[in-house]
Amino acid sequence: MIVMDNTAGLPRMGLIVPKYQFSAVARNRLRRRLKEIWRREIQAAQGASDLVIRTRRSAYGATFAELRADALRWRDAVLPAR
Repeated sequence: MIVMDNTAGLPRMGLIVPKYQFSAVARNRLRRRLKEIWRREIQAAQGASDLVIRTRRSAYGATFAELRADALRWRDAVLPAR
């Protein structure tokens, strides 16, 4: 995950979900899960910055709870220091 300040004045997120020989259904499911985690857990704490999430192949097999736990660990480690 990469965070950079922006001039838009609001939090934004971009996702990179490579194909990795997975179907469009699997990619969209992963994208929807990550968007929901960002909306619920990260967006409010992010401030006026851009966040880019690049997924790994292992993310396709992760449950929603595992994705959420990883995102929360990252949020707690990075965002309070900003």
